[in-house]
Amino acid sequence: MERSNEGVPVSDFLSRVASAPISWGICEVPGWGAMLPTPRVLGEMSGLGFTATELGAPGFLPTSPEAVKEELAAFGMTLLGGFTPVVLHDRAHREATIESARTTAKLFQDAGATKFISSVVQDMDWSNPRALETDEKAHMAEMFGIIDDICAEFGLEQVLHPHVQTLVETKDDISRVLDSCDVHFCLDTGHMAFGGQDPVQFAKDAMDRVGHVHLKDIRLDMVEPVLRREVSLMAATQAGIFTPLGQGDVDIMGVVQTLERAGYDGWYVIEQDTAITDGLPAEGEGPIHQVTTSMQYLVEKVAPTLESAPS
Repeated sequence: MERSNEGVPVSDFLSRVASAPISWGICEVPGWGAMLPTPRVLGEMSGLGFTATELGAPGFLPTSPEAVKEELAAFGMTLLGGFTPVVLHDRAHREATIESARTTAKLFQDAGATKFISSVVQDMDWSNPRALETDEKAHMAEMFGIIDDICAEFGLEQVLHPHVQTLVETKDDISRVLDSCDVHFCLDTGHMAFGGQDPVQFAKDAMDRVGHVHLKDIRLDMVEPVLRREVSLMAATQAGIFTPLGQGDVDIMGVVQTLERAGYDGWYVIEQDTAITDGLPAEGEGPIHQVTTSMQYLVEKVAPTLESAPS
């Protein structure tokens, strides 16, 4: 952490804030909604000052790493990594998962990325998760280690993304993974809170396992019907469960302060899950307003509290 002329610590936090295509409705979940044109999304990201992004759903960016780098470079941006659904509990998928992970890791490496953001799904159709048998839990833990090794081979870090409607969804799921293997985490403030895990407490208790951060705010009063599978995540998203940063129930400021004071020096990715289902918004309208509001919260409310934080 640098110091100003007056000797006050100055955080470089804002230079490590990035964006993600999901904030523009570009989602890996099947059937999520319409995708805005790639040049428009990247142009809006760049216009807000972002210099890095994640990959987004298939079809958003090109399939070749050279073309990915070229397209992002045209907007002054680079690739951080990508959200990668994986099936890890089912031994029948073992070889296919390993092969797919190697292919994805090679693409990320060649495209200049550093993070392999895994999320453990029941199957690639995102069926509702079920309780796992003991041997399935053991196989999942083993597979985290195998993917860690693959990522290391390609100069990447695997970070597990707890996520609604996956096999690492709840606080108990997160605790089981912490205790059963060494995989690092993507601390997603929204999805952790969704599953009952206090993200500030996670940052305090498991700082050595935090390799990446997604900043997401949510309304906790809308969570239970989704966890009971009475309301779909898509429907909850359309109803506004995900809010701009600072407008929901997650202590975003507390998470950032805790991580920065503990020496975290990685990226913070603004993610407000959005679904575009009523036609494409006009130029200058739509998701850009919500992302702008989130960035203003970080600039005006969060960043100033870090300038006097102990180094």
